[in-house]
Amino acid sequence: MAYVDHAFSISDEDIMIGTSYTVNNKPPVKEIALAVSLLVFGFLSIIIGSLMAYNHVGGDTAHGLFFAILGMLLFIPGFYYTRIAYYAYKGYKGFSFSNIPPV
Repeated sequence: MAYVDHAFSISDEDIMIGTSYTVNNKPPVKEIALAVSLLVFGFLSIIIGSLMAYNHVGGDTAHGLFFAILGMLLFIPGFYYTRIAYYAYKGYKGFSFSNIPPV
């Protein structure tokens, strides 16, 4: 019979037996609201900035491009954290509300 060293093996059963704490996986409301607002305002800024740049509304093309770039800077983190919150809510493996940083 072969010798098996279980000292360095990690399984789900070992983790569940050895811990006595409960995982608090409540959705962080303020953080999710911030992520959704960044997503919405970023999307609107991209659309409005593109229209401003194309139609020369509110100044020259540079103002519209600046507004669109500012919208992209808002949209990217908003989309990222909204996606994490959605996947954590749906229960996808590897996604948790703890992945969203506190405000």
